[in-house]
Amino acid sequence: MKTVPTRAARFTPSFTTLKHLSFAHSTIYAILLTVWIVPGLHPLEFVFGLAHGVGWIVMCVLCIEALRARVISLQLAVAVAVIGAVGPFVGSYEFIRETRRRTLTVANSNQR
Repeated sequence: MKTVPTRAARFTPSFTTLKHLSFAHSTIYAILLTVWIVPGLHPLEFVFGLAHGVGWIVMCVLCIEALRARVISLQLAVAVAVIGAVGPFVGSYEFIRETRRRTLTVANSNQR
């Protein structure tokens, strides 16, 4: 008899992993913009365009799973998944804000 994996058995990325992937996606997007603007680099548009598109899809799937597992907030998931298609820098910025917020929360709880 085949068993269905439970939610705990699924892969849920950590906050840090998602943050690093978001910065990698932003870097790919910055390179895509560069090869689009600089003359002579246009053959690379396909490569980095494909990497950006696939990266965005992967980020969406991972963020949905992380949201379900309550690893990230809805605001962060929306920034990455919705706005990330045309501006992944927003998702990276939201990861920075969320990291700062979590650090302040931990610092405030340690002071009590």
